[in-house]
Amino acid sequence: MVTSNGSQTPSYNFLIYGKTGWIGGLLGQLCSQQNIPYTYGSGRLESRETLINDINTINPTHVFNAAGVTGRPNVDWCETHKVETIRTNVVGTLTLADVCREKGLVLINYATGCIFEYDEGHPLGSGVGFKEEDSANFIGSFYSKTKAMVEELLKNYENVCTLRVRMPISSDLSNPRNFITKISRYEKVVNIPNSMTILDELLPISIEMAKRNLTGIYNFTNPGCVSHNEVLELYREYIDPTFTWKNFNLEEQAKVIVAPRSNNELDTTKLKTEFPELLSIKESLVKYVFEPNRKTPVAA
Repeated sequence: MVTSNGSQTPSYNFLIYGKTGWIGGLLGQLCSQQNIPYTYGSGRLESRETLINDINTINPTHVFNAAGVTGRPNVDWCETHKVETIRTNVVGTLTLADVCREKGLVLINYATGCIFEYDEGHPLGSGVGFKEEDSANFIGSFYSKTKAMVEELLKNYENVCTLRVRMPISSDLSNPRNFITKISRYEKVVNIPNSMTILDELLPISIEMAKRNLTGIYNFTNPGCVSHNEVLELYREYIDPTFTWKNFNLEEQAKVIVAPRSNNELDTTKLKTEFPELLSIKESLVKYVFEPNRKTPVAA
């Protein structure tokens, strides 16, 4: 493509896996808005031949993997569907990475940061986050265990960019996958500071990362932490002044879930260095999620 001043701009053609998923759907919308040609892959991740066929047919410049098993309605599903979880999250992801490497393609892989939990070296509230080079220390759920396994193996693929997403949030407050939507519907919530991912801000950054051909692991969250109560206080301030909620502790939570949940802070220095404009989690929540959805009157 030639710009008005005659300079050449690179042309892109994205191949996206995860058409029916939340992130995959949003990626397609972003590509349309940015006039980037894209196609959703029709191949099954665990079927090498179908992936090769997709790539030969579409001839992409970059591949995005937003497919994966998180479980419905939540990760507890994975505890009773272990083979299905392995097939997609481990076998499928590795197969796609391997095919992309063979074809000389960068793979942007939307992974998870729910493979860590606060520990002695990273105490809750300390501001000391887990770094990209840190290995998983949380395998309390089978979902997290498979994600930790595959991240460790993907470190050997120099063509893969692994994005550690956590507790994703978007401006679509009707989406049941949205962390805010989830906790606003729970009978009780824990109250623990966590790193989180504002998709409205970070998904466009992931497209830019592809354009820059960045690879390796990135903590893909907004800088800083926010607690469940702080999120719900913003919800009450901007959306529903009558909203109320109840807290319970981890011991009480354990009685109503099958698998333990990950709580952690991720260090975002690496991502922030590459994208200095990245907003802190609380700023991003207000700008991208709560302000556009405001239902309460603006204070005079």
